[in-house]
Amino acid sequence: MIDNSNIITEKFVSSEYIRNRFATIMSEMYKDEVPLYGELLDLVHDINDNVLSESSEVKEQLSNTGEITRLNMERHGAIRLGKPYELFTMRRLFKVMGMFPVGYYDLATAGVPVHSTAFRAIKNTALNQAPFRVFTSLLRLDLIDNEELRNNVESILESRQIFTKNALELIEKFENEGGLNESDAEKFVQEALETFRWHDTATVDYEMYEALLDQHRLIADVVAFKGPHINHLTPRTLDIDKVQASMEARNIPPKDNIEGPPTRNCPILLRQTSFKALTEKVIFKNNDENGKIGEHKARFGEIEQRGAALTQKGLDLYNELLGKTRKEIGGSPTAENASEYNKLLVENFKVFPDNYKELHSEKLAYFHYFTAERATSIPKNKVYTKHDVNQLLEDGYLSIEPMVYEDFLPVSAAGIFASNLGTDDAKREYEGSSNQNLFEKDLGEPVYNLMKWYEDMQNETIEKCLAEINA
Repeated sequence: MIDNSNIITEKFVSSEYIRNRFATIMSEMYKDEVPLYGELLDLVHDINDNVLSESSEVKEQLSNTGEITRLNMERHGAIRLGKPYELFTMRRLFKVMGMFPVGYYDLATAGVPVHSTAFRAIKNTALNQAPFRVFTSLLRLDLIDNEELRNNVESILESRQIFTKNALELIEKFENEGGLNESDAEKFVQEALETFRWHDTATVDYEMYEALLDQHRLIADVVAFKGPHINHLTPRTLDIDKVQASMEARNIPPKDNIEGPPTRNCPILLRQTSFKALTEKVIFKNNDENGKIGEHKARFGEIEQRGAALTQKGLDLYNELLGKTRKEIGGSPTAENASEYNKLLVENFKVFPDNYKELHSEKLAYFHYFTAERATSIPKNKVYTKHDVNQLLEDGYLSIEPMVYEDFLPVSAAGIFASNLGTDDAKREYEGSSNQNLFEKDLGEPVYNLMKWYEDMQNETIEKCLAEINA
């Protein structure tokens, strides 16, 4: 748990306090709604404990970067919104929790008719205190090719309100007064939670649901319900291969393959897997008093392993090797070709350096910089600058640790969606280009530039080291 002693002032509680409280209560709610999620948490905790007890190197690395205290409480969630007002207001809601939009993701090219951002904290200390992220997608109505259906979707979404009256009032109070006291923060958490809760009663009749489903399963999930029920909550593991291999023994049905890069000595970016989506009973609207009972499949459990954040050069190489593998396999991996795909992936990624020294020297990844113990004896005959950093590393006055990737991968996200939505949707392709400008207009502000954020974080640690050395 985080230390709350320094984050409650006489007047306001901190955003870290609210964020941690919200994430904790949401996790408990999701365990009640999706019992397999609780089993998954137990499995991930057991494997993390084993890794830390067996690898002093991993333990030291996480201790140095401050990540070890956040490991077992780390979660990311995902929601899908239907209209610009919902995205605009969700940004305001997340700001109360100290979460800001980072990055723009276009999933349409991978067959998912949404574009997205990730809301999260943007200070390293804030991330380590309460590392909650929500991958937030907005439905792209322009990609619904049936004009009549598109008009129906607009009408359905226009009539719904996904935020409670009290939540909206508390958001406004936060904006006007600059914070919430402890009592208001607790009310806010409870009211905000209602937006993310599962509802087993649809807002449309079965015929409309079928029409939405025929267009795309995700469209049905976004449009047919009262609100954007949390789609999944994702714990962080230190060994996703062990999780994947251990799921069936706990009666957790895993997807067929792990998304992202292959197994490596030095993990990079993000690797993800999941248990398959639940089939849940739903009551649909009908003309008579008794609604039709049907089924809906969308919510699942996901697991992630986070590695080093890559520079643009590193990301370009990653995308090149991933694209090469998919081209050789004939597209996205499936249950039938998962084994062959994984072999090709490992083979193709052999050209990607797999030790931190090379990743650093070739400027493929971002790093935290630290002053080493012997920095106290450094010659004081000059003022050291950024030009001296590599030499200071070589001479042992500085040390580095990989900067963890805090964000998402659109191809992997689409792969997770496809594994849980069905074969037809997985093969769907959409024409049209990314539209970050429209997304940011609907959002109400620009998203943080992903690469610039990591660059700034790295520079911040370098400047801190140089200040210590030059003191």
